[in-house]
Amino acid sequence: MENPSDSCVKILGVKVHATSMDRTLSRLESAITNGEKGYVCVTGVQGVMESQMDPSLKRIINGALLNLPDGRPTVWVGWLRGLFQMRQVTGPTMMLRMCALSAEKGYTHFFYGGNDGVADQLRDSLTQRFPGLKVVGTYTPPFRPLTADEEAGLIRKVAELKPDFFWVGLSTPKQERFMDQYMSKLDTNVMLGVGAAFDIHTGRIKDAPYWMKLTGMQWMHRIWQDPKRLWKRYLVNNPKFVYRIMLELLGIAKQQEV
Repeated sequence: MENPSDSCVKILGVKVHATSMDRTLSRLESAITNGEKGYVCVTGVQGVMESQMDPSLKRIINGALLNLPDGRPTVWVGWLRGLFQMRQVTGPTMMLRMCALSAEKGYTHFFYGGNDGVADQLRDSLTQRFPGLKVVGTYTPPFRPLTADEEAGLIRKVAELKPDFFWVGLSTPKQERFMDQYMSKLDTNVMLGVGAAFDIHTGRIKDAPYWMKLTGMQWMHRIWQDPKRLWKRYLVNNPKFVYRIMLELLGIAKQQEV
C-alpha cells in the first residue's frame, strides 16, 4: 500500500510531497527503522523557480526521499489540485519536532553548516532545550567546495559517529547539491537541508510569526531582516511564480513532467 506521505503534487515540474508535520515525522522514523538512506529537501517558491532555470537542481529535488512544502503557496497549489491533506512543513519547525522526538527515542544528530561557531551553538541550544537529545558531531564548512583532505576528514568523522540524521544548514541550492553529492559518501541514514533553521534556532534571525506563515507573507518577514541579500529572490521570483502557476492551473501552459 502506498504511504500517504509519499503522495505528491507537481508544481512547474517540481515534485512536492502532499504531507503534514506528523506524516513527515512518521516517514523519517520509518526510514531510520528500515535502514533507508535518502535526503530531504524543504522547498518553497524560491526552490521551484530556481529549478526552472537549472535542470540539475530540479533533478536533485525530484530525487529526494521527501520534498517538503515549506512555502504556503506550494500548499495552496496542492489544495487546488485536490490534495487537501497537504500542510505547510517548515524546516525550522520540523527540526524542533524531530529533536523533541529524538530526545525520547534516542536518535542521533550531526549538524553541518553555518558560520563559525553556529553549529556548536546550535548543538548547545538544542541539547539544553531538549534534555536527552544526542548531537554526536558538528562541522563548519568553508565558503567553497571541500578540498580532498577536508572531504576525507568529514567522511571519516561521520563514519565513526554514524548519525541517524545529518542536518545541512546551507542556502538553496548549495544544500541540495551538497546532499546529492554526499548522500552516498556519508555513513548516515537521512540528510535534511533546512537552510535558515541554524540561524533561527541560534537567535541570529527571527522566525516569522505564525499568522505570516498562514497567510503566505513569510517572505516579507525575511526581506525585512536581510533586504540586501533577499530582495531579488522574492520580488522577482514571486511574481514569476504566480504568473507561471496561473498559466499552468488554467491549462494555458502544459503541466510539466517530473
